[in-house]
This record gives sequence, structure tokens and C-alpha cells, in this order.
Amino acid sequence: QVQQNVERLFTRFVEEGKATVRLREPAVDLCLSKANVVNLKTFLSAVRLAHQGNDTGVLPLSTLVPAKNSDVEKPKTKMIITSRRDYPLTKSFPFSLEHLQTSYCKLARIDSRVLCLKKLRKLDLSHNHIKQLPATLGDLVCLQELDLHDNHLEAFSGALCSSGLQKSLQLLDLSQNQIQALPIEFCQLRGLVQLRLDDNALLRLPCRIGQLSRLRFLSAARNKLPFLPCDFRKLSLENLDLFGNPFEQPSPLVPNIQLKIPLTLLECAARATINHRIPYGCHLLPSHLCKDLEVAKTCRCGSACLSSFIQITVTMNLHHVAHTVVLVDNMGGTEAPVLCYFCSLHCYSQFLDRHLQSNG
Repeated sequence: QVQQNVERLFTRFVEEGKATVRLREPAVDLCLSKANVVNLKTFLSAVRLAHQGNDTGVLPLSTLVPAKNSDVEKPKTKMIITSRRDYPLTKSFPFSLEHLQTSYCKLARIDSRVLCLKKLRKLDLSHNHIKQLPATLGDLVCLQELDLHDNHLEAFSGALCSSGLQKSLQLLDLSQNQIQALPIEFCQLRGLVQLRLDDNALLRLPCRIGQLSRLRFLSAARNKLPFLPCDFRKLSLENLDLFGNPFEQPSPLVPNIQLKIPLTLLECAARATINHRIPYGCHLLPSHLCKDLEVAKTCRCGSACLSSFIQITVTMNLHHVAHTVVLVDNMGGTEAPVLCYFCSLHCYSQFLDRHLQSNG
């Protein structure tokens, strides 16, 4: 189908027997080369007329001659660029690309031409100067691997976590950046299998990280993590690396008491909503209350608590969540502090009794 379907004709090198016809649907580039100049001009003229809706009976078409296999170029699916000198400034990226690497190119932002490559499965933008990610990156719905290590990122936006990347993204490398925290929405990336967060400035991991049920490889070495979130216990990993974090000593006997007695009406309603699995949404509640409910704490008894709780840190052997564990420190340890919450004094005192008994 040519009528009203030609996005653009590239004819700058037509005198060399080269031209490109860019179609709208499907979004492909038809690259012509080694053509007879006269025949090529006639063909391009016919395409232009057909695009405008002219009758095919009056188009200046010659008899078709089957092309040789050696003359037909297959669509390009992979492109690797590893220097600023080789980065295309005027030439477009082939729409057929599935794997694109543009490393060591000193890019300050993601090229808008890259965001049009809807067939991309692997995008490597490592070793650049990228500070911010555009929301339209989430439109690459086939993207499975995204490598952004060694850039200048300070955040990974919640909009990307709520985009088409939720289902497609399997590998994400954010190592060697300047990220201090990941958004609440990050754990919506349910397809993640491998996540690298090494050499950032992370002060905490996402509180709902246990929702990443497919995650098998997690690396967050050399950050600033003082402890792990309570939800970390739900992970089932093959490989875990948390080396070089300033983990605090567990403090089960020094609780952080945020308990309000009696409980506020808001706390009672929030606990009931979660404990009884009452449906809610922004059509029923203010959006800030919905976000609070999504990050509610869970007591060891299984009940929920929102802003009224007792918090401690306890020791967890990382082998409980990972088959292979890189040592946490140079002393050969494989244990780390993990947050623990209690919804009431009764729950905390029960834990305390068991803890004191087990420690003699």
C-alpha cells in the first residue's frame, strides 16, 4: 500500500543510484542502492504519484525484473557505536533496529530518533553523560534490556515504571550513577529478572521490592544502605551482591516507637481496608491516601499498619533469599539488618519474649 503511506523520500544521493523510501505503515525504510540512475528517478516519480493517489494506469512504470539475492540488503537489526566520532548526526537510525549500542558518545540526553525505534529489544546507552530519562522511553514496548550504567542519572522516574516497560523490561542496569532513591512505582516493573544498582548513593531500596517475583539477579554493592526493607524477605534470588554498604548493627532491643494510642480514625480505617482487602482507588479516595495504602507496613502477625507502628531491625542471613551471596563485608559475613514492624505493643512484646529466650 503506497497511497498516503510514504513518510518521506530521501533522494540526496540519487545521482549515485541510491535512495530511501520511508513508509508509515509498516514503519520501515526501503533502501535502494546500485540502481540505474534513470530508472531510479522514474521509480521515485512513480512512488510520489502513487502516494498522491494517481491512477496506477498512468504511472511511468517499467517492466519489473526480479532482483538478485546479492542485490537485496536485509533489514539492519543491530548497530554498535562506541565513539562520538562515529555517532550519526544527520543520518537516521534504521527503523528495523532491535539492538542499539551508543556508548562513549558523550550524550547528554537520549536522542529523540532512538525513541522512534519501536522494534528495539536491547538498548545500551552506557558510558555517557545522561542526566534525565524522557517519559517517552516507556513507549518502547518491546524493550527487554536497558543499560544505563556509568551516566549522571539522579533519578528513575515513576512514569517509566508505569509505562509499557512494566511487562517487557527484563534487564535494567543503573550502576555507576548518582541515584539516592527509587520511586514507589519501581516495583511495578514485574518482568525484571536482572537488576544492577551498584555504585550509586542509594539510602534505601524500594519498600515493596518483594513484588519483583521474577527477579533472580540483584546487585546493589557500594551504596549507602543502612538496612534492607521488610519486603526483602519475599525475594527468591539466584545471585545477590550487597558488598560495601554501611549496614547498621541490628537493634531488636532499641525500638523506634511510632505507636499512637488510641489509634486515630484514619489508622483504623486504613488497617481495616488492607486487612479485609476492601477495594479502593483514586475514584474513591484522594490519591495521596491511595499511595499511603500501597506502602503500608506489615506486622509479623500479618496485620497492616500505616503510620502507627513499632519499628526495629533484626538480622537476616541473606542465604534465606538467595542461592549465591557475595560477602557483605571483608569479614566474611552474609548477614544484613532488615526492618521489622509491629502493629501493637502486644505483638512487639511477644517477639521480645521469643528473642530473649532464644538468646539465653
